[in-house]
Amino acid sequence: MTASAPAESPFLTLITGAGRGIGAATARLLARQGHDLALNYRSDRASAEALAEELRALGRRVEIIQADVGDPAQVAALFDAVDRRLGRLTGLVNNAGIVAPSASLDGLTPERLRRMFEVNVFSVIHCTQQAQARMSTRHGGAGGAIVNVSSRAAQRGSANLYSDYAASKAAVDALTLSLGHELIAHGIRMNGVRPGVIDTDIHADSRPAEELPALLAATAQGIPIGRLGQASEIAEAIAWLLSPAASYTVGATLDVAGGR
Repeated sequence: MTASAPAESPFLTLITGAGRGIGAATARLLARQGHDLALNYRSDRASAEALAEELRALGRRVEIIQADVGDPAQVAALFDAVDRRLGRLTGLVNNAGIVAPSASLDGLTPERLRRMFEVNVFSVIHCTQQAQARMSTRHGGAGGAIVNVSSRAAQRGSANLYSDYAASKAAVDALTLSLGHELIAHGIRMNGVRPGVIDTDIHADSRPAEELPALLAATAQGIPIGRLGQASEIAEAIAWLLSPAASYTVGATLDVAGGR
């Protein structure tokens, strides 16, 4: 007997950078809550496909779509692929982000800065433009919700480590506020989540592996709650902001940082 196709959900959410960490945890939670999902990845197809298979087993429609969201042409192709393969988009999680090896001011090269802002900031603009064209009630859409993933580094800074990353996330906060106020007139709610130090493998992108355990342990001691956060805890905040339960929340960025 041939298995029947999954029923179409009223919720279709695109998550950028969905292959690991916060993006993957968010995908798992939204799938359990009944969302169909478009999972964007840049290079690790195997991880994205494994996650998709896991979520399809929950009865959800899931597609993986490769794109470098720092490139506006690839972003346009990403959204076109969502249209063709899944249908009408209702939610977007601008989660894709990068850090770079720790550096002080002298190490912030033009190439590093360009890439940092392409992925962490410009992608939010490119993806939101594409989402607005599809969701806007002024353009015949049915509205929707967008959540941007920022960082507590936007407010705390990151001296001698990655000031450029902190600056890029401060830009995301400003976009969340400005575009949140702009997009609500189109029936689109935009909000943000500002994670603290979360136990994911993104830290390996900035420090040698042998330094990480001691560094993260010391960091945890300075967090009022006394531990690092989990990706699943950030996913809960993202899912709430996407949901109708957050219907009166517009242009806000929620700290999920253990009090730090």
